[in-house]
Amino acid sequence: MKKLLLGDEAIAQGAIDAGLSGVYAYPGTPSTEITEYIQNSKLAAERGIHSRWSANEKTAMEAALGMSFMGKRAMVCMKHVGLNVAADPFVNSAMTGTNGGLIVLVADDPSMHSSQDEQDSRYLGKFAMIPIFEPSSQQEAYDMMDKAFEMSEQVMLPVLMRVTTRMAHSRAVVELKDEPRQQNAINYDAEASSWVLLPANARKRNEKVTAQQPELEQMAMQSEYNQLKTFGKHHKTGVVASGIAWNYLLEALGSDAESVAMLKVSQYPLPKQLVRDLAAECDELLIAEEGQPFIEEMVRGVLESSMPVKGRLSGELPRTGELNPDHMKRALGIAVEEGHEASQVVAPRPPALCQGCGHRDVYAALNDVLREYENARVFGDIGCYTLGFLPPYRAIHTCVDMGASITMAKGAADAGQWPAVAIIGDSTFTHSGMTGLLDAVNENANITVIISDNLTTGMTGGQDSAGTNKFEAICRGLGVEEDHLHVVVPLPKNMEEITRIIRQEIEYKGVSVIIPRRECMQTLQRHLKQKKAKQ
Repeated sequence: MKKLLLGDEAIAQGAIDAGLSGVYAYPGTPSTEITEYIQNSKLAAERGIHSRWSANEKTAMEAALGMSFMGKRAMVCMKHVGLNVAADPFVNSAMTGTNGGLIVLVADDPSMHSSQDEQDSRYLGKFAMIPIFEPSSQQEAYDMMDKAFEMSEQVMLPVLMRVTTRMAHSRAVVELKDEPRQQNAINYDAEASSWVLLPANARKRNEKVTAQQPELEQMAMQSEYNQLKTFGKHHKTGVVASGIAWNYLLEALGSDAESVAMLKVSQYPLPKQLVRDLAAECDELLIAEEGQPFIEEMVRGVLESSMPVKGRLSGELPRTGELNPDHMKRALGIAVEEGHEASQVVAPRPPALCQGCGHRDVYAALNDVLREYENARVFGDIGCYTLGFLPPYRAIHTCVDMGASITMAKGAADAGQWPAVAIIGDSTFTHSGMTGLLDAVNENANITVIISDNLTTGMTGGQDSAGTNKFEAICRGLGVEEDHLHVVVPLPKNMEEITRIIRQEIEYKGVSVIIPRRECMQTLQRHLKQKKAKQ
């Protein structure tokens, strides 16, 4: 059977067909559609595949480890900055090893379409000493899921699968298996000596994992996903291309594909001997990869000669942002038809908060009050409300990472700043904000925290928020005083009440929490349509 699938959807279908028992994730573009596809899959429902959203990437990684411990196949999905949140269990998962197959799917975001940075997850995979897969097509993304699960169980290590935005969000026809694989049964083969990371146990595992590296590289050497093409002749240029950059190379060359020697890399550790074999047939190498110069840096240490190595570091390809076929053409000396880049023919449309959004009323009230104070500072967070930095509100001064608003406001207050206001969304609060609020309560920091609750994870498409209808209880449990915990409805008609409460709590010398609560306009419209359809 054939299906037209996004790269994310091909990954999800591949995991289901490979015997997946559970997916664990926190929504983050460009990875979100993987879990949503499984949540909406009839087959996944019939098989009882776990697919509920986790509170954050760390809890997702740990839950997936728990499923692997019981012998079942699990996948954890996140965007690249989410891997930072999951880094502790992710790195330690190489020390515990796996029982059931475990895939860590990370979607990187070159050009930062919806992210704070361009970090390349392959570095963390190498750091953790685990195998890495990087599909170059939707079909490979689908096929690799079964291979990656098999490899994870064979070598008893998690496998990192790395995709980038264009792979995640582009479509292609994918040939599916005739019959999905059955799920693993629970087993009790996991040995405590591996999974209890006391130093004595962990040292033994560290020796074993380190000793596995030559075996993993040999598997990459023999992998069907790593292909060397020299066409039986010597070439001026050899190209090492990974992931989606392989497609850009082929598109740039067109019918002249044999004009360069090529090495496709989609499975790591880097197959060093294949790189040397390519170099033996060329006078120079060009490294084409999405993200950071991960392969390029390694190739410079692999070659025994002083062969020229070109790529992002040398300037033949741009140092930042996404690649495209025109970049490849220029690097290969192929003529490029100028003036057709999207940036030149499409008018930019800056993002903005939706009309009727409750965040608008929150910022309007906050700005109204803060005009009364000299040098007030507002510490923002990750979510659609970050758009409050833009006109017409220009209401926030910082936005660093998930949950940083509360802890940065506390640090500023510790430095003597007043007023220090933190604004954080509902999903972000349960993701990473609760511990910061506990720190603030424990020191009675002089900050005002606004949890702008739109009853969903709005920025990534309206997924369920882990803390919905629990925020007052959470804040009380963390020690926020009842007299300084307020819930308001952000509407223009309530502006007088909201500004009064904000002013009152700024004047209070301690921790206060204000929760403006009104459903996201996008999810409200969907819910109203669903309700109407049932009538």
